[in-house]
Amino acid sequence: MRIALSSLFAFAIVAAASPSMAQNANPLPPGDGRDLVSVACSQCHYLGTIAKIRDGAAGWRIYVDNMVLRGAQLTPAEVDKVVNYLALNLGPGINLPPAKPVSLPDGQGKQLVETRCTLCHDLERVAAIKRQKKDWPIIVANMVTWGATASPDEARTISNYLATNFGN
Repeated sequence: MRIALSSLFAFAIVAAASPSMAQNANPLPPGDGRDLVSVACSQCHYLGTIAKIRDGAAGWRIYVDNMVLRGAQLTPAEVDKVVNYLALNLGPGINLPPAKPVSLPDGQGKQLVETRCTLCHDLERVAAIKRQKKDWPIIVANMVTWGATASPDEARTISNYLATNFGN
């Protein structure tokens, strides 16, 4: 009986501590809507991944609408709240989390990648995932469509740099 009561007491302490421990472990920045994002998104995603993405309101709206189509349980009002939270707290260039140090190889386009791409991505994302050389121009064009700032010549320079250094 004593063992059962001790076990129950230990379980109660762990259960009571868990919400605060989970809240402290939440990598999302504080703000109105954080709890809603945490609950809705963590059903399928590790929140650390979401915390590394940077996009504007229109881009976040596309992400969130897509997730609702895939089963995220959000009302239209909650979708608006989630999009507002994400755009205000995880917009381009806002509060990028510290990333593992990544040194890019020298070459024409390095500075453009370091200054333009890092507004929305950490360099680890660029360096860690090998892509086909032919895919980089498409990826860069998509980023420009999503709002990355690059003239056609700069986009070509970025694509060539990435294909040369991070393409298969």
